[in-house]
Amino acid sequence: MLLNEDFLLESHWGKELFHQFAKEEPIIDYHCHLEPQVILENKQYENLTQVWLNDHGVGDHYKWRLMRANGVPENLISGDGDDYQKFLAFVQTIEKAPGNPIYEWSHLELRRYFEISLTINEKNAPEIWHLANQKLQTDAYRPKELLTMMKVKALCTTDDPIDDLAAHEALANEKNSFKVLPTFRPDAVWTITDESFPAYIAKLALAAQQDITTFADLLRALEERINYFHEKGGRLADQGLNTYFYQEATKAELENIFTAALQGKTIFSEKEIAQFTTAIQLHLMDCYHQHGWTMQMHMNALRNDSSKMKREIGVNVGGDSMGDQVNLTSNIVALFSEAEERGILPKTILYSLNPTDWLPLATAMQSFQGEIVQKLQLGCAWWFNDTCEGIRKQLTVMAQQSLLANFTGMLTDSRSFLSYPRHEYFRRVLCQLLGEWVEQGRLSEDTDYLGKIVKDICYRNAYEYFNF
Repeated sequence: MLLNEDFLLESHWGKELFHQFAKEEPIIDYHCHLEPQVILENKQYENLTQVWLNDHGVGDHYKWRLMRANGVPENLISGDGDDYQKFLAFVQTIEKAPGNPIYEWSHLELRRYFEISLTINEKNAPEIWHLANQKLQTDAYRPKELLTMMKVKALCTTDDPIDDLAAHEALANEKNSFKVLPTFRPDAVWTITDESFPAYIAKLALAAQQDITTFADLLRALEERINYFHEKGGRLADQGLNTYFYQEATKAELENIFTAALQGKTIFSEKEIAQFTTAIQLHLMDCYHQHGWTMQMHMNALRNDSSKMKREIGVNVGGDSMGDQVNLTSNIVALFSEAEERGILPKTILYSLNPTDWLPLATAMQSFQGEIVQKLQLGCAWWFNDTCEGIRKQLTVMAQQSLLANFTGMLTDSRSFLSYPRHEYFRRVLCQLLGEWVEQGRLSEDTDYLGKIVKDICYRNAYEYFNF
């Protein structure tokens, strides 16, 4: 039966661990792209399309990619087409998606939020639309209530250093069952090849309430913004490094690069780009370490593959893919070695979109452990990898090269309020994997021992690791 209570669970021990220990654990979503202002406004969605697929141009680009593969016109994906026609186009797409995790996630979303157990197909589409929309007309299906329904205790949004965090502050003053915390995402700071760089630095100067005319000024402004984020509850940073190359630089070289970028220069050598990024990275790592923050590094992604899609639709709309930087680990090792020498290496979670990096990164991170429990973590199966097989592979690498019981677990990385069943999906895969190891004689048949590991990975480790 599709998605029965033992979905993904084949072993006795896997079923035992999930139903007794994982199923009811609350959620900490420490990396997502939900908008804090949307949570604050807590508006009522008009229909299933708006909350599931496309809310006035913002939606789940995992689903959008599949719809394009099915030949759906763009006005029914990211555009302003009729909402029911968008929903029907997605249903027709899902019918062709066996084996794709979105097939399983979408059915889980209907079950867990709307108690709709119908198979997603064209025959059932009118009934699914009617049943879901009936519930969406009630106050129980506004954003805050959806978060409460899934037992989310904390979620960390993705925020630019120039953000004023006003919505976060307002939410912190409310009595909600969950916290909405900012995450410092400084990617725009090192985009010196982008023609918008000077304008961005001007905005950063306004946010930091100081002039930024030198590289030293830039570093002070970033430090000021980190202090501000910390005051507003921020405890994590997130570096979106599509590629990374380590390169040392003198102060004079950095000042020259920054001055040129401020003056509108956009063509720099690979060495200069690496020098600038490395210097920013090391300064930020120092700040994070001082505040006890955790640094997330999301790496090896190709962004905006289609220039036409970027121009006509925008970014974060499903036009990205897996990167193939082959010497990533050696450059990360060089960065961490320098940070360690300076005594500024913060708690760090390493993600790569390319799973061929997982084993090199996992072995490298073990060279820099110490001082605290699991100072470095191998990030969960991210983006294109958060499939059943991808999750199993990441858990196996983490277990074989480090300490799985210290792992901080799953995140959604999503812009949709209906994505939280992904945590359940992850938990089922985790419990099945541990159950297999028990039945293979690789783990003790100790319910209390195994149950604690499961509960820690699902919730407790993240709660403690991030100092919430």
